[in-house]
This record gives sequence, structure tokens and C-alpha cells, in this order.
Amino acid sequence: MKSKVILLPIDTYDTEMLYPAIKTGLDLLGGISSIINKEEKVLLKPNLVRDAEVDRAVITHPAVMETVARCLYEAGYKHLACGDSCGAGSANKIMKGSGMAKGMEPYGVVLKEFGEGERIRGEQDGRAHTFMIAKDVLEADALISVSKMKTHALEHITGAVKNQYGCICGFNKAKGHTRYPNADSFARMLIHLNQCIKPRLYIMDGITAMEGNGPTSGDPVSMGVILISTDPIALDSVFCHLVDLNPEYVPTNTHGQKMGLGTWKEEEIEVLTLEGEISMEDAVSRFGRPDFKVDRSRSKGRGILGKIGFLRVFQKKPYIDNDACKRCGVCVESCPVEGKAVNFTNGRKDAPVYDYKKCIRCFCCQEMCPYKAIKVR
Repeated sequence: MKSKVILLPIDTYDTEMLYPAIKTGLDLLGGISSIINKEEKVLLKPNLVRDAEVDRAVITHPAVMETVARCLYEAGYKHLACGDSCGAGSANKIMKGSGMAKGMEPYGVVLKEFGEGERIRGEQDGRAHTFMIAKDVLEADALISVSKMKTHALEHITGAVKNQYGCICGFNKAKGHTRYPNADSFARMLIHLNQCIKPRLYIMDGITAMEGNGPTSGDPVSMGVILISTDPIALDSVFCHLVDLNPEYVPTNTHGQKMGLGTWKEEEIEVLTLEGEISMEDAVSRFGRPDFKVDRSRSKGRGILGKIGFLRVFQKKPYIDNDACKRCGVCVESCPVEGKAVNFTNGRKDAPVYDYKKCIRCFCCQEMCPYKAIKVR
């Protein structure tokens, strides 16, 4: 059977317009009750990477979260919660400051901080993985991942698969980059994480997406779509097609297929709209954006490039725009490398400086920079 991806064309965050669209989209998948039992404890997992203005497209839009909560509540789901482990700051603060908490309040959604974790060990293809997963995630019966359509320096895109990295508690996420220091190993870890957590449903907010220097320092761009699926690889693959990115170039897609999480192959994906099934070509023609700014090259640093030291010069690396840098030190704090790969060398008179021999190209610094001062080249 093909993996279904529901594509809902909608260009507004007006909840009265969003509600019938998302409700119908869920019906196209067979109805939410075919995926989650009404007595189960449901946890909504948005992308709350860090505090930012809603219109910058850094976080999942509050209106989408409100609408998903409403759809569940009106369908008879009463045990609802919402949370994340942010890259910086507090999930509760972001949910309250963005208006997300207020929007979900009428539907009895309990806010979760993902503060406490439990060590979970598993094995995939002979490789052992240990995750410090938030207890709120483990205590929920069903998780619904509500991601944001954005670019990502390491994996090209961050979407349905990458969103679950926020189920890992606090600094353990940063430490994970040192254990999985390249795009391939990080992607395999993400696939296994999704297989451990087993989200029931994936929804992507692509009404306003982020292009360019994502996932936090890029630019908002109108895409005008909501994507829904039970297959995160298929969903991310449709995202790739819409922005003219070869899905096979995204490590989470290729490893996700190999490891049995889903499919990225066009012939194995069924795209459904409110009007019925359409071809991928038609979806791209009608809803795609070929000028979307995203890295369309095959991932660097894979295989031999990642193993031979002198060839690391050809890998992508972060650099600081001295004029944009405010010397706040967030990049230094977020660097997971022991001894720091980026640091101040002259107090805070000058911008921090990279030691590229230490740098593992995880781009945590670029992701956490609040002033768009760090770019990747």
C-alpha cells in the first residue's frame, strides 16, 4: 500500500478557516479515531526550538496548535497535553508568550515542560542507542508531531522526522550532536528515536515556512500548505518535492527508508487533496515553490569526506558575521564540544572565533543564535 500524504492548500492562520481544512484532512486519513483511541492520553509536540516572534516562522504557529487541539477535543478526546524541550528557554514561556497556551486553553490542554527524562536503551541494525526521553513523552499513550516547514543546515530540512529530537531532555540534545557528529549518523539516530517514540500522526505547518538560514535565522516565506500523514518520511519527501529538493539528498529520508520508518519514493506515495488524489507533478506545479532557498546539493562530509582529515576543508562550516554579532555568547554556551569549538578570545570586545579543528559541524551555534549572525557556507 502507498503512504498517504494529505496536502491542504490554505494561506491563512485564521482558525475558522483552518478548522474545516484540518478536520477534513484528518477524515481523508480515515478519521482521527482510526489512529488514536478516545480514552488515550494524547501529547501534542510542536516545534518550540526557541523564543521568537510568531511571524518569523521559527516555531509551529499557535493557530495550528489551537486548531489541532480543537479537532481532537470536539471529536471526544479529553486527555490532551502539549510540550517540548526547547533548544533555549522554557517551553511553557514560549507557549504562553506566543499565545499558543491561550488558544489551546478552551480544550483543556495541559502544558508540559519536558524537564525530567528517563534513559531508554534500544538497538537498531546492531547499533545501540541510548536516549534521555522526557517522562511526559513516555507517559503519554499517543504522540502527535506538529512540525514547522523549515530548512536545516545539517539535514537540509527539518520537518516531521527531526521534530522528535525535542522529545529528548535539555542538554542531552546538544550532547547528542557529539555522539552523532555528521548528517548520516545524526539521521540514523533520528530514525531510531522516531521508532522508539512511535508518533501516531504527523502534521506539518507549511502555511508560512522558513527558507535560507534555517532553522531559526532564515526568512519567512509563504508556502500555503498543511501536510498530514502517518508516514513521516513520505511527508518530508512531499515537502522536498514542493521546494525542488531531491528527497534522496536528505539523509533522514534515505536512512528512514532503509530502516523501515517510511518511504521517500514518489511511486510509493499517494498525495491527496480536498479534491481527491493528484500526482506529485501536479502537486509541485500547483503548490510548489522552485525559488525556495534551500541547499540542493547532496550532503557533504559523508563517507570518505568525513573520515579523511584534510578533506574536511570541503565540508560546510559555520561563520560569524561580525557586524551582526552582538557578543551575547549564546553560540559559545550552545556548543556541545568539550573545550568549546567557538569561544571569545578577546573578552567580548570582538566576536567569538571558531577552532575548526574542534568543530563537528553540528550547527548548534547557528541554530541558537538570536541575531541571525551565524551562517553556513
